[in-house]
Amino acid sequence: MERGVDQGSFDRWGSADPVSPVIISVPHAGREYPPALLAALRVPVAALAGLEDRHVDAVALGARGIETMLVQRRGRAWIDLNRAEQERDPRVDDGALSGRTVPPSPRLRSGLGLVPRRVSGAGDLWRGRFTGAAIEARIAADHRPYHTALQALLRAARAKFGVAVLLDLHSMPPLMAGEPQVVIGDRFGRSAGARFVTRLEAVVMMAGLSCGRNQPYAGGDITERHGRPSLGIHAIQVELDRSLYLDERLDLPGAGVGATAALVRRLIDVLAEEAGDSLALAAE
Repeated sequence: MERGVDQGSFDRWGSADPVSPVIISVPHAGREYPPALLAALRVPVAALAGLEDRHVDAVALGARGIETMLVQRRGRAWIDLNRAEQERDPRVDDGALSGRTVPPSPRLRSGLGLVPRRVSGAGDLWRGRFTGAAIEARIAADHRPYHTALQALLRAARAKFGVAVLLDLHSMPPLMAGEPQVVIGDRFGRSAGARFVTRLEAVVMMAGLSCGRNQPYAGGDITERHGRPSLGIHAIQVELDRSLYLDERLDLPGAGVGATAALVRRLIDVLAEEAGDSLALAAE
């Protein structure tokens, strides 16, 4: 059985030389918590599950075929790969204000910056602030390598296939009744061509699920940073309702994992098809 290749704090599944134009990223499913994090907690470690895209890696691995995929192993509480390096919270990190030239984002103000300050239902996470040097070490060891690897894969896929498409896979708590079960984010059209998103929406609706675009999740730093439609690199975030694949407690993989993985497989397939179609149209 194939195993992921250890890349430090994340695993690479599939070849470093992509064999598909679709690259998959799973940045928030990590469940590893380093000793330095555990020592700094003021809440039970179980509270950190509220920051995880709980077991969405099981869905991703069940859906993956030949595509190259990156899966983060470190927990999001350690460092959030879907936040920019500059989104550092001064209430968490004593080096946060150094060199800041832009105002804090709404996510940062809410306590969900590069290193999260709080989690819903548990409040503030940390006994005190981390040193700026400690956060910079996390950026260098965990955040930057993931983005460097992802960028290299997307560039390699574009060079080989003419088009590259990033599927950034996440999961979300169940929303209110009548709200979407799947949310597709393209940074309001900035990170991907509309034709890719339209195809994904059709697949979701054919599966009998409700689908939203950019509300309440439009994508984060990963889609913002890596999506360059004008250069042939498209990046799309997909959020799955956790009740689709977890048990009733929203804790462990449940009976819906197989069906949800099959849905994601169809999403991957239509992205690959659309990548081929768009290249053919460009050549005409």
